Amino acid sequence: MKKILSRLNKRQKIWFWGFTVFNGLFFCLIFFLAGADIINALAMLLITQFLIVAYYMSIRNDKKKSKTREWFDAIVFAVVAATLIRAFFIEAFTIPTSSEEKTLMIGDFLFVSKSSYGARLPMTPIAFPFAHHTMPLIGGKAYIEWPKIPYYRLPGFGHVKNYDAVVFNYPDGDTVALGQQDQSYYQLVRDYGHDEVWKENGIERNTGQPFGKVVARPVDKRENYIKRCVGIAGDTLYIKDRTLFINNKPALVVGTMQYSYELQTKNENVRVPNFGGSGGQSNTTETASNGGLTQQILDDFDITEKVYPLRNGNFFITLPNDKVEKFKQLPFVKSLKPMIADSGVYDPRIFPHSPNYSWNVDNFGPLVIPKAGMTINIDTTNIVLYDRIIGVYEHNDLKIQGDKVMINGKEAKTYTFKMNYYWMMGDNRHNSADSRFWGFVPEDHIVGKAVFVWMSLKENATIGNKFRWNRFFTFVRPDGLSRSYFIPFLIIVFSIILGFYLYGKRKKKA
Repeated sequence: MKKILSRLNKRQKIWFWGFTVFNGLFFCLIFFLAGADIINALAMLLITQFLIVAYYMSIRNDKKKSKTREWFDAIVFAVVAATLIRAFFIEAFTIPTSSEEKTLMIGDFLFVSKSSYGARLPMTPIAFPFAHHTMPLIGGKAYIEWPKIPYYRLPGFGHVKNYDAVVFNYPDGDTVALGQQDQSYYQLVRDYGHDEVWKENGIERNTGQPFGKVVARPVDKRENYIKRCVGIAGDTLYIKDRTLFINNKPALVVGTMQYSYELQTKNENVRVPNFGGSGGQSNTTETASNGGLTQQILDDFDITEKVYPLRNGNFFITLPNDKVEKFKQLPFVKSLKPMIADSGVYDPRIFPHSPNYSWNVDNFGPLVIPKAGMTINIDTTNIVLYDRIIGVYEHNDLKIQGDKVMINGKEAKTYTFKMNYYWMMGDNRHNSADSRFWGFVPEDHIVGKAVFVWMSLKENATIGNKFRWNRFFTFVRPDGLSRSYFIPFLIIVFSIILGFYLYGKRKKKA
């Protein structure tokens, strides 16, 4: 150690000891507070300290830095700084799907605050920088699963609240068929059977796509989803004819929330543009010769979900709440009927995937969202609501033996939850894979709060129509986005540049 320090100048010694002290504090944090076992904690301490020592051993102050060395030092500093910022403060995300349309749209680039709810310590800390779970370009895992850090969340500015836009790790993503990563593995098994999904070179018969290799992923390496948190721990929720109730009160309804409708037109000859759906553009410019649902109308109403004909000659269309009444006034519209699944009709895709609960997307519950310390009665009928919590999220050995529920080898008639849970739903209510399909989101899956949209781009649009300027520099609020602060931002930046220019010019004259 003395030999290493003798090579360093004063500033470098301060940085070396600063990193070393930070590393020691991190060891104490994961060992004493997070509860990591001594092997994992020591492994993290030794690995990180080795990297610190190796870096400072490579410094040679008696030689002038080469350009390569300058670039190397700059890259190391940038990677370390960016990694710490992403892990503990703020991270950039992109909206990939239409489940939050029109509140958050495909092509929105946003910042997610990790400190709003308290930054979660990285549970899988050894990973390739800036990669989530897959190596860029070459594929394969971008992380090493050992050593591991138990779930622990640093103090934050607040807690998850009803109607927050929350980023979280997809709970059903603990197991993934790599050829169908956008699908729930468990739903694939329910649809096609375990043997078919696991079969080598297995093919999904409906699409012809391979299932691919089945892999498991740790919590923090599961896919990132963003939804509206409609129910927090301890809430009771139910859905009646598509209306959501939280604790027996109607939930917040925002103008950007979307539902599906059956459109009946006044003209039998009305034809629908061959629309691509989900943020795409039309594949043809086919329109009705006598006036009807043209591509221009789709654009004017910002309809980005697929529109297609129904068997009875009507059409399926998705509209946000704040544009329904205006759409009804169009001259070719005869009626616009909400498409609502009947109460009591069992949908096997819907949580908890049991005929004992005849629920569907529009009629669901009532259901109590588990809270840490809450104790419930359990039996072989209602265990389907909580089996994943007990066996997977809270790591118990759960078995059903006849009419008995066995937890860790003992018969159990009650269960006390260890964590808080949340209920997430997309604002695009009829096209959102959310908690209605896969159930509760555990608190250790919470990543952060969506706070700011800094840019928004349309898919497959020409450069002139690419930018959604009204969404640039907007804040994410429970009722949607704030006004755009892009123009004030540009004014401030321009004023600062002008100020520096005038100051420099004045200084030169002096």
